[in-house]
Amino acid sequence: MTGNRRLDAGGPELVLVYGTLMAGECNHHWLAGAPLLERMALAGLVLHDLGPYPMAVRAAEMSTGPADAELEAELYGLSWSLLLELDRLEDHPRKYQREAWPLADGRKAWIYLGRAHQVRGRPRIASGRWRQRG
Repeated sequence: MTGNRRLDAGGPELVLVYGTLMAGECNHHWLAGAPLLERMALAGLVLHDLGPYPMAVRAAEMSTGPADAELEAELYGLSWSLLLELDRLEDHPRKYQREAWPLADGRKAWIYLGRAHQVRGRPRIASGRWRQRG
């Protein structure tokens, strides 16, 4: 599921971030005032280094095999208007696709994902951790 529908009309929009939007990273200021709800690891994604930022892709889309490790992510609760601001930052839907990702507890959270053709030839971050890419 992608798109412009709210996941939970009664509460904040849940958003998973895994790169420059994480606490301490260069774009974290975009989440000013949004509460960090949880740190978690996500299975089924492959992280790639695109230089100044990462791009996660579903492992199932990759012809090079499964994910190396679980993806390190942070879960935030955002207003709908802030989510739309992030859409602009992430150039959704042209560069990243905002998709609903199932969480272990049954909820869903938005995550910005790329496509396999966008990361072809780019190095994988085997640890699944943007901060440990070096």
